[in-house]
Amino acid sequence: MADDKRFDDALDELEQRPVAEGAETPGPEAGAAGEQPPSVLALRAEFGDAVHRHEVQGKGEHVVFIDASRARDILGWLRRTEGQEFEFLLDLTAVDYGGGRPLQVVYQLYSQRTGAMLRLKAELPLEELEIASVVPIWSGADWLEREVYDMYGITFRGHPDLRRILMPENYAEGHPLRKDFPLRGRFTRAEQTRRALAMAVEDFYIPSELDVVSRRGAPPEAS
Repeated sequence: MADDKRFDDALDELEQRPVAEGAETPGPEAGAAGEQPPSVLALRAEFGDAVHRHEVQGKGEHVVFIDASRARDILGWLRRTEGQEFEFLLDLTAVDYGGGRPLQVVYQLYSQRTGAMLRLKAELPLEELEIASVVPIWSGADWLEREVYDMYGITFRGHPDLRRILMPENYAEGHPLRKDFPLRGRFTRAEQTRRALAMAVEDFYIPSELDVVSRRGAPPEAS
């Protein structure tokens, strides 16, 4: 109990501690630019104004904000240029901070040759959620872009098969990871139940799975 009281007292002290004059609460993109690694300097030299800014976030993670209209050019250059060779796309995702702010498409790159990591972000205004696909650069981006499309509603131009990957193809409530998506969904519980009951098995299973069921036939009746 004494330990709990000391912990509560420490929390109270933090809440009551005055904020230094002129200090600002850091936002989601807080962090000083600091020393720029060679890849960032090379990007600025090659693409100029298409490289908007550089930040250091977390534990020394270098983040470069790039022009969305040049994203595929920049990422292709990082993949193929000697001395860069970020041949491995670790992740491709999106972030929505809400409040009408642009959505961010995030690319996490890794160079197996040098061991370097680099994160790039392209910001998309809510009225223009479209960006070029990077599947021609990394084939592994295929399903990652489909997930971002499904969850955030971002269209990837030139994607070979852009469709939902987590939600059913006929899912009509929108994109569940958007901040403007209601906690309980856009439809009432009754409407959600009605739609679920009206769905055919073809909405949930691929043809090969349905074929297994048809070949096995109906389960035997209990004796």
